[in-house]
Amino acid sequence: MAREPQVPPRPTCQLYLITPPSIDDLGAFAVRLDAALAAGEVAAVQIRLKPATDDRIREAVAALKPVCHRYGVPVLLNDRPDLAKATDCDGVHVGQEDTPVKDARRIMGEDAMVGATCHDSRHLAMEAAEAGADYVAFGAFFPTDTKETTHRPELDILTIWQETMETPCVAIGGIGIDTAAEVARAGADFIAVSGAVWNHPEGEAAAVKALVAELNAAF
Repeated sequence: MAREPQVPPRPTCQLYLITPPSIDDLGAFAVRLDAALAAGEVAAVQIRLKPATDDRIREAVAALKPVCHRYGVPVLLNDRPDLAKATDCDGVHVGQEDTPVKDARRIMGEDAMVGATCHDSRHLAMEAAEAGADYVAFGAFFPTDTKETTHRPELDILTIWQETMETPCVAIGGIGIDTAAEVARAGADFIAVSGAVWNHPEGEAAAVKALVAELNAAF
């Protein structure tokens, strides 16, 4: 009797860490970031400061990029491919109202990472993938205080994307330790978190440990 073909297991969903929107003391935050990255595997760190001057963004990259690279973690800058290129970041994440993916790719080069916010739209995600995005981001899936959101997709958008497209997807928006596994099982390749780590009552290291454990156990 012919044996059934073996379907390889889906890779474990990974953690994608986003900075708080405001950082008063970059030196102190660099210590916190180091503790977070030492606590468990993080796939990428996005520096997202809003609002912030160009000089402040440059200062943030200078302070935080060496910490991330010490752990082999790539650094993406939010919104600004020009500054991401100028500060030698590993990539950029652009929103629907920012630089188009095609232009971000041209600015950053072929070797850089380019991600795109796609809210609750598979159509936008397909356009981003076709334009050269390395990943697409859906959300916000849950209420969040980190940023104002108007889109609230259902989790099945991750399932459908996972089943039909090859470009990885990131789930973002209000995801915490109690919901991370559910979102991962729905189809997310990466879980993007900010407040769940930086606002955790036991600290960022405890938060990362708990989140990584949930993601590793999700399947």
